[in-house]
Amino acid sequence: MSTFPNWAFAATALLTFTPAVLAQPFPVKPVRFILGPSSEVLPRIIAQRLSQTWGHQVLVDPRPGGGGTVAADTVAKAPPDGHTWLLSTATFTVSASLLANPPFDLTRDFQAVTLLASAPFYLMAHPSLPVKSVKELIAFARARPGQLNYGSSGMGTPPHMAAEMFKSMATIKLVHVPYKTVAAALTDHIAGQIQVSFQYGPSSLPVVRAGRLRGLAVTSLKRSRFAPELQTMDEAGVPGFEIAGWNGIHVPLKTPAEIVNKLNTDLRAALQAPEVVERLTQASLDIHGLTKADFEAFVLKDRARFAKVVKAAGITPE
Repeated sequence: MSTFPNWAFAATALLTFTPAVLAQPFPVKPVRFILGPSSEVLPRIIAQRLSQTWGHQVLVDPRPGGGGTVAADTVAKAPPDGHTWLLSTATFTVSASLLANPPFDLTRDFQAVTLLASAPFYLMAHPSLPVKSVKELIAFARARPGQLNYGSSGMGTPPHMAAEMFKSMATIKLVHVPYKTVAAALTDHIAGQIQVSFQYGPSSLPVVRAGRLRGLAVTSLKRSRFAPELQTMDEAGVPGFEIAGWNGIHVPLKTPAEIVNKLNTDLRAALQAPEVVERLTQASLDIHGLTKADFEAFVLKDRARFAKVVKAAGITPE
């Protein structure tokens, strides 16, 4: 007769079956994809692809208030089970320098998953404005200090930073009109309520091609393959001007590593799917799909870059 105690057999059996018990499928319910003041083009493409892959819906949920703080707060307070995502953008890396005490920090309060895509901005002018180049816009603005309005998707967003950088480097005075969303700023620009803006390519290039806005330049150091006819800001007379927007995914800080790793794997696979590549290319987006570690490094580099922009523009953290 064995002297091995009964409880030991039970413990051994539990340990034997624990991995199978813990290896729960993911996802097990719909996923909420929370957006701040961002374009919905990319999130909806990704959501559709992963909904098909997983058999669970990925629901795009815009929360544009507070320049991204409402969206960030929603995700930070969500259960850390991988079913709630934040569409992270450069807005959050700007906030680290623009605000004295930012309510959220991507590196402190969230876990990085992957960088999805990026795109430069395009300097746009309303057709009623008698300018056809960046140099003409600068001359026109200098002759009318404070008389031209520019719009953005909110205080501290990359389009706001792009315009402040432009003002500083071109020594002109423009009046900021902040909106809650990219779409709202673009709509009012088309209507002539604002004269100038830096717009995201996926939403603005079709408008330019339709003649409803006039494209003046792109904010990358190289011409965009999506609008090669437009000069870079550097070529157009603002040397060294470079700024871009990007979209990534972050999740609540305590999300288990195995879920974060699965999200990274599945999202990167989705970005390589032929139909996704085609749709993102049509949307004028540059596709990435970084590892978690590479995305973390990218965020730190971007935060340092925007700190220089804030300092150069003479903006005092609030």
